[in-house]
Amino acid sequence: MATKAKPKAAVKKAAPKKEIIQETSIAQHETTMQEESMQEEPIVTETVIKKESENSNWEIKDRRYYLKNNLSPLTLTLASKHSRRYPLMYFDKELGYERELRYATNQISPFVDEQKGHVTLAHIVFRNGVLMVPKEKQNLQKLLSIYHPLKDKIYAEQDDVKQAVSELDDIELEIDALNLARELDIDHAEAILRTELGSKVSSMTTKELKRDLMLFAKNNPALFINLANDENVQLRSFGIKAAEANIIKLSQDQKTFSWAANNKKLMTVPFEEHPYSALARWFKTDEGMEVYSSIEKKL
Repeated sequence: MATKAKPKAAVKKAAPKKEIIQETSIAQHETTMQEESMQEEPIVTETVIKKESENSNWEIKDRRYYLKNNLSPLTLTLASKHSRRYPLMYFDKELGYERELRYATNQISPFVDEQKGHVTLAHIVFRNGVLMVPKEKQNLQKLLSIYHPLKDKIYAEQDDVKQAVSELDDIELEIDALNLARELDIDHAEAILRTELGSKVSSMTTKELKRDLMLFAKNNPALFINLANDENVQLRSFGIKAAEANIIKLSQDQKTFSWAANNKKLMTVPFEEHPYSALARWFKTDEGMEVYSSIEKKL
């Protein structure tokens, strides 16, 4: 009887030890899974941030495209799918190869390898040199603004910021030209207008000269400022006035200037140079300064 009781007592003591081992292994497994899941979270977050940063520079808005060189045909159809005659490919620097482009109205991407299922193709048509694309057509906007190989060759996207800066520069230049025109004396004004109007200036009144000078400054501000700052303008005008007064004369072949009274040669015009521009520079030489003084007394 006593010998049979010992095995039973041994079995009862061994059973709790097995349960403890199993509980410990389960707890260690759960801890390992928690650590692995915690390590994976930063990777997912980093991927999302990268995708958001890639599209951060793209603005959702209506866009306007126009044909370059002031072209405005009734209609112009731009290539909207790849063909031998009009290859429509984009080299993807990140992937390292060319990708085929295609405009499909029922797809969100202009890349053929990202389009799925049935596609609905459409034409890209400029009318009177302009194409307006609403913000809802993001695939067409990205095709035209980023990927199309003819961008900035045949057409361009209107940049409102650049256009505003350009218009501001033009306005400021016009203001500078008008202020300069208002400050010029009448002789300088006459010299500038003579380069544009010729001998007609001689018969104009002071008011007419001032009016035409202001109009010239308004319509061609950059040219006006260049002429106003050109030290030879007044000398050219002086030479033209001397010729009009028949003090000096220019030969018919426009190669030589001479005295009108005795045909004595004054100077030879260099090859392919404007006669009165050459005369203006010649007036700055020692010989030319003497002739200038003599003409000034006769005018």
